[in-house]
Amino acid sequence: MSTPEDLVRFTESASAVPAGLPLVIGLTGFSDAGSTIAQAVTYLRDSLSYEDVAIFDNDQLLDYRARRPIIQFEHDHLTDYAPSRLALSLAYDELHRPFLLLTGYEPDFRWESFTQTVLGLIERFEVSHTTWVHGIPMPVPHTRPLGAAVSGNREELIETLSIWRPSTQVPANVLHLLEYRLQQHDLPVTGFALLIPHYLTETEYPAAALTALELYTAASGLVFPSDELREDGRQFITRVDEQVAENGELHKLVSSLEARYDTYMEGSEQRPPLTMDEHDLPSADDIAAELERYLAGRRTSDGEGDTPTP
Repeated sequence: MSTPEDLVRFTESASAVPAGLPLVIGLTGFSDAGSTIAQAVTYLRDSLSYEDVAIFDNDQLLDYRARRPIIQFEHDHLTDYAPSRLALSLAYDELHRPFLLLTGYEPDFRWESFTQTVLGLIERFEVSHTTWVHGIPMPVPHTRPLGAAVSGNREELIETLSIWRPSTQVPANVLHLLEYRLQQHDLPVTGFALLIPHYLTETEYPAAALTALELYTAASGLVFPSDELREDGRQFITRVDEQVAENGELHKLVSSLEARYDTYMEGSEQRPPLTMDEHDLPSADDIAAELERYLAGRRTSDGEGDTPTP
């Protein structure tokens, strides 16, 4: 394998990377239900120490018109420009153990070249194994533990952590391609598709980010701080539960999801699929509409305009 040098620039820190570290990947882009990766990556970068070792070239990979960078305007002049960022970093977990962390945007262009570049980085740094996570919307209730569909070639993780094993076609993201290429090279890789309650897809769901960190830990043995996310998660679920408890229609909709989920998890030979093809299963729009109607009525009765929403 070789690294297309035009896509990446190495920093001076690259020479200090120990061989044999695990690689953790979190890219935002096509699908990030519950803001799973956006939250998890922000939390890691705010909580851990790290230094960049390889920085990818935005001009080669990014569609600026689709994902415009932010520029600061002050009265009559421009003061700051914040370009998008895609980089490989040498990071340290809570026990100060080193690992490699690839974060940023999902490339818009040159997927094969990007994948070959990452494969070259994995070879250069003799990565021990690669783990990535993303969130997808599913008809599951927020009152049950978040589960995942697990892919890759680490069978022990698939056997212990995968609760959903469909045979289907899905729109690919660039990390699917990377996982596929790693498998072709017989290099250890695990992908986690975290199953997010479909009615919370557009929220910042703290439990999703927390579970993503736990899955990274399960695959790599790394330890990440989580106290702040756990507290945010408790507050978030309290708000949702209050809304569900005070609205009969919401309670009915969530209860139907709970019954379906519990039946699935009983492990019967004829498990119902976790899909949306049955007429009696509430849609995300149904639940979201009930939440919005409830909140609108509560704001009116309370005379408030800023009731927190999940």
